[in-house]
Amino acid sequence: MTVRTRFAPSPTGYLHIGGARTALFCWLYTRRMGGTFVLRIEDTDRERSTEASVQVILDAMAWLGLNADEGPYYQTQRFDRYNEVIDQLIEAGHAYRCTCTRERLDELRQRQQAAGEKPRYDGKCRGGAEGEGEHVIRFRNPDDGQVVIDDLVHGYTVFDNAELDDLIIRRSDGTPTYNLSVVVDDADMEITHVIRGDDHLNNTPRQVNIYRALDRPVPVFAHLPMILGADGSRLSKRHGAVSVLEYRDEGYLPEALLNYLVRLGWSHGDQEIFSMNEMIKLFDLADVNKAPSKFNPEKLLWLNQHHIKDGDSARIGKLLGDYLRKLDVDPGDDPDPALPDVARSQQERAKTLTEMAMASEFFYRDVHEYNEKAAKKNLKAAAREPLVRVRAALADVPAWQTKDIHEVVDQVAAELDLKMGKVAQPIRVAVSGGPISPPIDITLRLLGRNRTLERIDRAIAFIDERIAASG
Repeated sequence: MTVRTRFAPSPTGYLHIGGARTALFCWLYTRRMGGTFVLRIEDTDRERSTEASVQVILDAMAWLGLNADEGPYYQTQRFDRYNEVIDQLIEAGHAYRCTCTRERLDELRQRQQAAGEKPRYDGKCRGGAEGEGEHVIRFRNPDDGQVVIDDLVHGYTVFDNAELDDLIIRRSDGTPTYNLSVVVDDADMEITHVIRGDDHLNNTPRQVNIYRALDRPVPVFAHLPMILGADGSRLSKRHGAVSVLEYRDEGYLPEALLNYLVRLGWSHGDQEIFSMNEMIKLFDLADVNKAPSKFNPEKLLWLNQHHIKDGDSARIGKLLGDYLRKLDVDPGDDPDPALPDVARSQQERAKTLTEMAMASEFFYRDVHEYNEKAAKKNLKAAAREPLVRVRAALADVPAWQTKDIHEVVDQVAAELDLKMGKVAQPIRVAVSGGPISPPIDITLRLLGRNRTLERIDRAIAFIDERIAASG
């Protein structure tokens, strides 16, 4: 059997963490099985679906690298097909017109609730609808028997048909409902495995009965566990359940987010860090846990730092340029220093690309102001002589290389009987404006001789001004 899966989001907002996890699991299973991954946009909710939301979903999928083999298909372009199937169901006796008013249905529900019964349609129009006015089409659910779902995550789940009412498959305005359109789409697109959140589990027996009425093969189902907030409550914005693209904008790598998502409900021993190739090779729906997972932003940040640290410096450098421009810092077409070199110097400590960009601004923008706390601590009278000596030695150093720069700083510290930090830290504040930078020898090499000397001169002048002002 050739595996065919689909990811079918509704464009009523952004692509969130739960949706991205579902897309990933579909994509990984398909890739491992050598199958076909289909993207379908379920945009039948005309009031809430927007073109902007569709584009957000497409952009998020592209950023994550979850490329579809087919699609995107759009449900709003298939209404004729849905209505054709509904007419077939009516003709075969599997569906019927229902003219019950909203008032009657509300009254029926109230009576059932008062009697402690499960609210459900009572089948009044099964024998023939009264009148020719406004109506809906209902699916005639079997009266007896059971629907048994051998779910790949939840195992065998049994539903009694007597507990299922006759659901509406076409509204009074002529539009098909979700449970009808999703079955028609999955049947027509020959989807073999339906992988989705377990909030859809209760829809499954109704959909299985529609498959059977249409005499179409029933796919294999795998219902994924919910993702909860760290406090065990339903995941929301306060837990970090924001648009996938917000993680991109905050400086997360797509592979880090995917690495984190794959571990929400799935595991391979105690392994925490996975490459995309490892995920494809190892992922199996049989290893998905049916218990809910908890979202942990700190774990995601830790993974992002790891993937940045181990990332290709050329690629990280290119991304660094993008994030610098977001800070209105233009490194230019031929940056000096080269972006991959700066990225390499920052990869060990940066947790996000945004953080890396903020820490790298000084390489491409003149330092005219100093961090107040860092300047107070490091650019004081005692730092003047070390800076003057370092400046003189650096001006004469034959080769502007990391080793030679390090020897200069080390030598000045030895001459003045100071710890290395007492010399290096004032230099760091002088050239970067703040207390943090890559190792000082690497920082100065990247900055270049001229900019280094200019910034040390400026820091010495700053110290002199402070000394003069203090009397």
